Parts: sequence; structure tokens; C-alpha cells
Amino acid sequence: MVPWLRDPAGDPSRVHAEGLRARVAVEEAREQVATLFGARSREVVFMSGATEAIAAACFGAASRGTHQIFAAVEHSAVREAAARAGAAVIVPVDGIGRIDVDAIARAIRPDTALVHVQWANHEVGTVQPVIEVIELCREHGVLVHIDAAQAAGRVPIDFGALGADLMSISAHKLGGPPGTGALLVRRGLRVTPLLLGGDQERARRAGFENIPAIAGFGAACAELCETLDAEARAARALTDAVVDTATAIAGVTQLGDAIDRAPHLVCFAVDGVEPQAVLLGLDRAGIAAHSGSACASESLEPSPVLEAMGVDAHRSLRISVGHTTTRGDVDALAVALPRVIHDLRALMNG
Repeated sequence: MVPWLRDPAGDPSRVHAEGLRARVAVEEAREQVATLFGARSREVVFMSGATEAIAAACFGAASRGTHQIFAAVEHSAVREAAARAGAAVIVPVDGIGRIDVDAIARAIRPDTALVHVQWANHEVGTVQPVIEVIELCREHGVLVHIDAAQAAGRVPIDFGALGADLMSISAHKLGGPPGTGALLVRRGLRVTPLLLGGDQERARRAGFENIPAIAGFGAACAELCETLDAEARAARALTDAVVDTATAIAGVTQLGDAIDRAPHLVCFAVDGVEPQAVLLGLDRAGIAAHSGSACASESLEPSPVLEAMGVDAHRSLRISVGHTTTRGDVDALAVALPRVIHDLRALMNG
């Protein structure tokens, strides 16, 4: 990214030397992203992130019908964009957050334009039956969008073999820079563009490309082509250790699927204490964590994901690891978490 941050990039849409140099950088990154995800380079449409990619999928499919389907545990970006695109049906999940495929089948109507399914849940990590949902949609002739933001760069993904129509990806979730991502669009599928005003991205997303971020996105994907399996194994080992530490504390239980889950995150119900207090206590110990009780830290509303699972939506703790997380970090958590919870409970009990 450094050369593109140091020197202003030419417009990739122009035929002068600066523009052609920028075009080469964009297309190299597109090929790197496509290679990691088993896609053709022409199927990769660069976006500002997964949120825009999701909005583009919802808007683009709306010309085919006014009805979209998603599970109650989908990210708010999916829930809100799908609802804005027209009528929406919310299908239930079980106690570990797994989508009910039969409920999707019952919800499909003649005017259903799009079915959404996340690859892995963003709060509890549960992996969804993506292949079953895709096969169901193929049988009914309905488009399907996969929200892969939490899975991309964490598990192997072969977009071409899956048979999905649309897939949203965020660069910063897999070690790339913020401010970019991609919507994978199946070859031959035409969807109405969300952003108009230019022919960038083969007229599928108008606007001057974010060249430094796109270059970084491609570089991260190229690295992951070599390291993904090892990183996934390391992340799973670290989160398994986190599970052992957390569930050894009285009143702490794991939420979501304990086995078939994203390797990098785990979520717990914590009895008797408010999540914000736990987060602040961990932060003072140098540990950054998150409560599964909201999709945004600004919101104090209970988590719709946990509510849909039928568990306590007000008291949860989400722990995730990244490619820089070490066993020493997990050991520090093992010391801090029991102490923080014990002190808070003692304070509440007077």
C-alpha cells in the first residue's frame, strides 16, 4: 500500500501512463482476491466493505421481486438492507443459532428475489448450513447471497464450487485495510448497481477506486493463499484455550455451536454481571473484548442474535483472536477474566 499512499494514484479509467499503472494494480489485486476465494477475476466487484456489498446485493436483486428472506441471526447490515429493499421474512434458528432450512423453504414465494445466509455468525461463531441453503435456492430458482464477512480468511471458500449467486467480503476482517471489500457476483448474473455515475468496476459500482486499500486487500489475500490453513488451526487452538478458561468459571457457559464454529471467535453467557463492566475490567487489564449484546457499541439494545437463540440477550462476552494474537495473550485473559468476574460479583453482592 505504501507506494500508493506516498504518490497520488492515476485514474484507472484513463489511458495515460499513470492511469494504466493504477489499472494494473487494481487488476492484480482483483486476481489475488479471486484466487483466494475460488472465483473468476471478473466476478470480483470492489466495494467499500461488506456493508456496502450487502446493500448492493439487496438492491441489485430487488428488480427481480420485492420479497427477501433472512434468518433472525443475520447481521444488522443484512436485516436492515433486506427490509428496506421490500417485504422480508425472518426465519427462526435453534438454540445454537443455526438456521432452519425447512423454514426457508416454506417462506419462499413467487416474488422472492433473494435469500440471505451468513457463513458464520458474527456473535457466537456458529457455522450455517450454507450448501443446503444454496441447493434449496437452486431448486426454487431463487438467488442466494452469502454473507462471508466472518468466514473469509478464516475457512476455505470456493465460490465457484459453491454455486452461490452473491457473496459479500470485508477486507479488514481478514487482515486487510479498512475501507474496502468485495461483492462476488456469479458469472452471467446481472444485478442493478447500487451506485451510479460512472463505469468503474465494469459499470457495476461507480466511483474512483480506493487504490491503496484495494492493493492492500489483494496483498492480504495473496498471503492467506499460503497461510490460511495454519492460521485457522492456530486460531482454533487459541479459542479452544479461551473456552477452557471461561467455562471453568462458575456461571459462565459457551453460546453457539461448540464444534462447528468459526475458528477465531467464541461467545459466553456470564451470569450475574453486566457485560459493560466485564469489558471495562478486561480493558484495564489490557484485553480488548466485546459483548455479544449489540451489533454496535453505541447501542444498548439486547442482541437480536441471542434473543433469536432463546438465551440471555443482556449478559454475554465475545472473545475473538486475530493473526497477531499469541498464547501469551490468552494466558493473560486466563488471569484477568476470573478476577474481573469475581470482583464484580463481590461488589454486586455487597
